[in-house]
Amino acid sequence: MTELTLTRAERLQLKARAHHLKPVVLLGAAGLSDAVVREIDRALDAHELIKIRVPGDERDEREQLCADLAARLGAARVQMIGKLLVLYRPRPEESAPAKPAPPTRAERAAFGARRKPQREDIRRTQRRVIAPRGRRQA
Repeated sequence: MTELTLTRAERLQLKARAHHLKPVVLLGAAGLSDAVVREIDRALDAHELIKIRVPGDERDEREQLCADLAARLGAARVQMIGKLLVLYRPRPEESAPAKPAPPTRAERAAFGARRKPQREDIRRTQRRVIAPRGRRQA
């Protein structure tokens, strides 16, 4: 696969979305094994946008690892800050969940038994008698 390219506006929007995320995958000392690549692929399918913590002190090695990973998975590198990498891959159209249609009037009428309580109902059930406060006598 080839690495996806993003426009500047898309990259900025994805950076903002990824800011609060925690790393989903942590690469160990073994590096980029096939099992780790499969796990990252699953995480991208589930979340679209993920953070990965990459080990190592050499910046060039980390950048090469990130480029290889993005190309292997067909993802886009959104951001790399220190040892954190943010990857993005959009979900395929057929796997996106469809939103349910809003209920019709007849369906809403069938739910009549489970209506929200009206203000009068609440007042009737929550009546309390509160004694007025008086002055303390010394």
